[in-house]
Amino acid sequence: MSTALDPGICYRAIQTRDRRFDGLFFTAVRSTGIFCRPVCPAKVPKRKNCTFYRSAAAAQQAGYRPCLRCRPEIAPQLWAAADGSDVVPRALQMIGAGALDELSVRDLAHRLRVSDRYLRRRFAEDLGTAPSQVAKTRRLLFAKQLITDTTLTMTEIAIAAGFKSIRSFNRSLQQTYGCPPTDLRRHRQSASAEDPITLKLPFSPPYNWEAIAAFCRGHATPGSTSATSYRYCRTIELEGHHGWISVGPVLDKPYLQAHITFPKVGLLAKIVARLQRMFDLSATVAVIEQQLQQDPIFQHQFQRGLRIPGAWDPFELAVRAIVGQQVSVVAANTLFQRIVTQYGQPLSVPAAPPELQYVFPQPAVLAAADLTEVGIIRSRAIAISTLAQAVADRPDFFARLTTLEEAVNTLCQFRGIGPWTAHYIAMRALQIPDAFPPGDIGLLRGIAALGKSLTKAQLQQRSIAWQPWRAYAAMQLWAFDSQAAAGKSTQSAQLEGLPA
Repeated sequence: MSTALDPGICYRAIQTRDRRFDGLFFTAVRSTGIFCRPVCPAKVPKRKNCTFYRSAAAAQQAGYRPCLRCRPEIAPQLWAAADGSDVVPRALQMIGAGALDELSVRDLAHRLRVSDRYLRRRFAEDLGTAPSQVAKTRRLLFAKQLITDTTLTMTEIAIAAGFKSIRSFNRSLQQTYGCPPTDLRRHRQSASAEDPITLKLPFSPPYNWEAIAAFCRGHATPGSTSATSYRYCRTIELEGHHGWISVGPVLDKPYLQAHITFPKVGLLAKIVARLQRMFDLSATVAVIEQQLQQDPIFQHQFQRGLRIPGAWDPFELAVRAIVGQQVSVVAANTLFQRIVTQYGQPLSVPAAPPELQYVFPQPAVLAAADLTEVGIIRSRAIAISTLAQAVADRPDFFARLTTLEEAVNTLCQFRGIGPWTAHYIAMRALQIPDAFPPGDIGLLRGIAALGKSLTKAQLQQRSIAWQPWRAYAAMQLWAFDSQAAAGKSTQSAQLEGLPA
């Protein structure tokens, strides 16, 4: 959807409650003073009373309050966008993780390598509001979600949502919703401090969970991750604190459900932001698939709802990519498990599942390790250690790789990392949607399975038509390669052939 909203299209979308538009705009109703999602179950307002806004922040800035029925706080694509190459989506991702709770807008612009003025102008043009207003709305809506969906105390919620004090939290919620925060809570049951926090992670359908689950099962690392057809679990570490998460689908609902066990609620927004990227929840899949299917190759055979399996931690994924060079997925799993158990820290949280025992080792640990001792060949061991030292020296190493060209050029400077590995890291760790691992044999086999025999150069040329969504085209081709290898087309086998 373009930044200039078409009122006619928007009104038809709310008349039909079209989920394809959910999160792409919000409807403010003058007669009620409320703004809603396009899928709101309330009676459709008269056209003359409707004003359409590109963002929840713009609607709130105009003086409207969030609807309590459709809950704008759980709209998909609220704080992120699939195209991570542009400054606004990247800024939204950072704001969604709480960046402006700690930084100024000028500091945020500096991290994005743009001027303060340019960032403000782009927000005004694309979203109709300012970065600071987006951050304010993010805090309010995240607090509302925590109030409604969890049993956290109001003090814990204020901290988790990024408010500076409980007083400002109470005042902001009162002003926005017209009632004290406690009145927004639907349940009063008590909870143990060790109980996980349960949150909804919304997405825009379709979402092919079976494909994600199959990939996770094939790439699970005993000791730090586990996966079934219904749940994905892993250990996590942030700022020296350990925890674990469990994520899975909810039948016929447009969201995943996350159970988060973590001792520091102040980092909850960062955890949620990572999970959103990890499961590629911000992708406008309907738009992406519409473009890809314009190519005759994809017109008759297409896997709906494929997402890019992301990563909890970019460094961990980069190590996995290097370990998996020119070996099978099974062999890569074995080597990766040895790294985790040999150099990782024991998980230090109570009541964790028995299969979760270690958190992934810190970059400084792997920088000093002799990885040949766990069976990794010397050239790859050196590549991992060198990259680990770079990340240890500069913790924001991966955050600074904001474009595909920058990511590939930077990563290829490390001996042992070539274009294939760099594109693979850009695709999964950095969520750059135009990454396309060159010369990948699985991609060539996948397109051959669709009846088109191409050379590496021809495939690279053909991929130009898939920009800026080549990573999603790669997922399609890997899926077809997997099906061809298995001799069947069951969804449960869709991603088993994806490289390590």
